[in-house]
Amino acid sequence: MILVTGGTGFIGSNLVGRLAEEGLRVSICDSLGTGKKWRNIARHEIDELVDPGRLDDFLARREGDVERVYHLGAISATTESDVDLIVESNLRLSQRLWRWCAETSTPLVYASSAATYGDGSSGFLDDDDPEALARLRPLNAYGWSKHAFDRWAVREVAEANPVPPEWVGLKFFNVYGPNEHHKGDMRSVVTKAYPAAARGKPVTLFRSHHPDFADGEQKRDFVYVRDCVDVMLWTRDQPVPSGIYNLGTGRAQSWLQLMEALYHATGQPLAVTWVDIPDEIRDRYQYFTQADMTKLRGAGYDRPFTSVEEGVADYVGRFLSQDDPYR
Repeated sequence: MILVTGGTGFIGSNLVGRLAEEGLRVSICDSLGTGKKWRNIARHEIDELVDPGRLDDFLARREGDVERVYHLGAISATTESDVDLIVESNLRLSQRLWRWCAETSTPLVYASSAATYGDGSSGFLDDDDPEALARLRPLNAYGWSKHAFDRWAVREVAEANPVPPEWVGLKFFNVYGPNEHHKGDMRSVVTKAYPAAARGKPVTLFRSHHPDFADGEQKRDFVYVRDCVDVMLWTRDQPVPSGIYNLGTGRAQSWLQLMEALYHATGQPLAVTWVDIPDEIRDRYQYFTQADMTKLRGAGYDRPFTSVEEGVADYVGRFLSQDDPYR
């Protein structure tokens, strides 16, 4: 049986769907709340749905059954202000799962984040040397919590403490795709802009306040969630050197390219309303992110990554334009 924490969330539910389609037994540790998050997993058979507060009991009871853990559960909102809540969910829970996987010899794949790179001034190289990690300066509590666990994990390795037999931390870049609807304002711009684009109405984009970037030419490494699932399953299917890896495409594309792809997929002409970046975030706004994928490629991952033109077309055609847009 595979355990997926955060398995009803965005990336987690896409992974659960693929595992379930393979006929595997999948248990999920997550909460559903009062909205429609349950629809993310409604199509798939699951083994157990574990309340996060009962995870330790589940692990004790099912220790001999769990063959791999995908730890994707986290407080992922970059605007969350309750840092104690972030620490409990993103750091302490991760440490408990790491120790359990070490004690039971269970492979672990966990979600880190490109938010650990902060403003990108130190680059986007997934070097998990302790000194390299120490140079990174995340810009928010979410990014800091992910970075704190990355640093703790590599320190455990350096000090020869018990570690999982295989462990992989994945620094997800700007992921988009099906099953984002529950995320509110943290949804990708593709998901948020689709209703307007489908009606031929304008999307709102930030103007540039940087002399090196024209309006809309700010760039991100946009990665389709299907590619993220491919990588996570690849870590299961052959030996992968333990460590922290970037998970993007290695190709930065602009916000305008992303929106051009969206409007093309809806059959509408591109329409943009430009607004200034709010003063409160202007000095922390990232103009460029691009994953260095050398490490993952060097470990043997050779599949191509999906461009925004291909990914957005697939997302619109198979999900957003359908009566049931869930995966």
